Amino acid sequence: MTDFPTSLTQSKPGCEGCQNSPELNFAFDFAYQPIVDLRDRSIFAHEALVRGTQGEGALSILSQVNDQNRYRFDQRCRSQAIAGAAALGMQENLSINFMPNAVYRPELCIRTTLEAARAHDFPLNRLIFETLESEHVDNNRHLTNILREYREFGFKTAIDDFGAGYSGLNLLADFQPDLIKLDMELIRNIHQDRARQAIVRCVVTMCAELGVTVIAEGIEHMGEMDFLADSGIFLMQGYWFAKPAFKALAQVNPGAWPTD
Repeated sequence: MTDFPTSLTQSKPGCEGCQNSPELNFAFDFAYQPIVDLRDRSIFAHEALVRGTQGEGALSILSQVNDQNRYRFDQRCRSQAIAGAAALGMQENLSINFMPNAVYRPELCIRTTLEAARAHDFPLNRLIFETLESEHVDNNRHLTNILREYREFGFKTAIDDFGAGYSGLNLLADFQPDLIKLDMELIRNIHQDRARQAIVRCVVTMCAELGVTVIAEGIEHMGEMDFLADSGIFLMQGYWFAKPAFKALAQVNPGAWPTD
C-alpha cells in the first residue's frame, strides 16, 4: 500500500475556492495517450485527455468551463483521471493537466487528489502534473509555488507546450520541473526545418544543464522521430506511436519504433 499524508486527506477542504465554486452541470470522461521511451521501447506514461462521455473532442467539454466552475472542473479532472487509470490497471506514470488559475492554495486544493490516489492505491510518485506554458497566469510566483508544493508531495511536474507562449524561459529560470514538453508546432516537420532544429538543439542542451527531461509531443512522421532521437530526445508522444484511446490504454504501433 502507498503512504499518504493523512493530515490533509482526513480533513475537509477549507479554502474559499472550494466553498464558493458551484457544482458542475456536465459530465466528461478521458482518453489516454502513451508517452513512449525509445531507449527500451517502453511506455513512460499515459496522458489523460478530457473527452465527452461518448468520446467527443476536448473542446466540447472545455467550452463549458468558466471562471465560476473552473475549480470544480480541475478537481474532478484529477480524481476522475486517477480513478480511470486505476480501473484500467495502469502501471506507468499518469500525466494530468491542471489549471493554475483554479488552484487557490496548493496545500488545500490538493486534498481531493490525495484522497483519490489513496482510494485507488495509486502511488503519488507516478503522478505527473502538467501546466500549459501558454495559459495566462496572473502571478508567476503563484505558479512556481504550486509546482514546488506538488514536488514536496512527491508528484512529478511538467511544463506543457513549451515554446508556445512567452513566459517559458522565465518560468524555467524560476523553477526547474522534472519535464518539459516541446510544443507540437515547434516539432512539426522539424526534420526539414533548420531554424526549428537549431532551437530544439539549444533547448535540449539547456535542459540537460538544468536537469530537466525533454518530451517531444505531436510526433506524426518518422523523420520527426529520427531527428529528435538524434538530438538526444527519447521521450515522445504523438499519432506516430498511438492515438488517444477512449477509456482505454492505447497500444503502441509496433512499426513506430526506430529500426536498429
